[in-house]
Amino acid sequence: MSSQTSSVIVLGTGSYVPDRIVTNDDMAKIVDTSDEWIRTRTGISERRFAADDEATSDLACAAGARAIEAAGIDRSEIDLIIVATMTPDMPFPSTACLVQSKLGLPNVCAFDVQAACSGFVYTLGIANAMLLSGNFNKALVIGAEKTSPILDFEDRTTCVLFGDGAGAVVLSRSDVPNVGILGALGGSDGSDPSLLHQPAGGSAIPSSTESLAARQHFLKMNGKEIFKQAVRVMGKASADILEQQGFDSSEIDLVIPHQANMRIIDSLAKRMKIPMEKFHNNLDRYGNTSAASVGIALDEAYRAGRIQSGDLLLLVAFGAGLTWASALIKWQ
Repeated sequence: MSSQTSSVIVLGTGSYVPDRIVTNDDMAKIVDTSDEWIRTRTGISERRFAADDEATSDLACAAGARAIEAAGIDRSEIDLIIVATMTPDMPFPSTACLVQSKLGLPNVCAFDVQAACSGFVYTLGIANAMLLSGNFNKALVIGAEKTSPILDFEDRTTCVLFGDGAGAVVLSRSDVPNVGILGALGGSDGSDPSLLHQPAGGSAIPSSTESLAARQHFLKMNGKEIFKQAVRVMGKASADILEQQGFDSSEIDLVIPHQANMRIIDSLAKRMKIPMEKFHNNLDRYGNTSAASVGIALDEAYRAGRIQSGDLLLLVAFGAGLTWASALIKWQ
């Protein structure tokens, strides 16, 4: 295991999901599908959709406020804000800047990370490095998504998968070595963005009457190929971070995987030879909340008592880009 003279620890966790519950039966009323079709293929029973007047920044603020409260610190102590999202309130300014203002946080460094479903784990690695640099002391890291407006409710293969929500952590530099975030890795392969993308709305295909008519502002996904890639790459990302930090998979106490599909998680468990009891899953209740999923699951697991001092946690995710990321945390 690599040795650290200082560490970055998790001071507090928080999450938020909207009040509106959308069941599989609800989805079946608006698209050609059924509860049985969705559950057997994905493991999802319901998801949450944000209200029309709830933006991604509002979800992020709710989760962030809970993480700050759990950390037991004054908001003025935060000097770095990073929001991972692929559904920002607007192209600019960043959602992180909006969160900074809405939460009444100090006038500090704030920016977004766009790595789709891998965003939260990517951001943990970025925040870890920035805090270890000595230039920052406490960071608010949030993964937040409002995917419901970009779902195509004429495509039953994608619209049933996603939900809205946010997960957050407060990170702090610590003088205690070899605890907290032990390491984080990320990777990408942008050779075929069409595997999972939102075609229009950027500089390549600007918004137009034609792009709207062609339904190019909705999420598009090649589900079969994404499944194959996710199993392979999440397995490799997990193995790579364990090797980097000198651990064996048998030493993992809890895995917090990206919540995309139970068949992907089951395949990852078999590949890693880690029993499913060591995985924290909430996919059945929230669906795929993209960059929010790992943060929501981490907060839920901690508040449920599944994480104890000294536990070794593996966080791993895969998303559009394609991107992937993994992190090991030794809970303080």
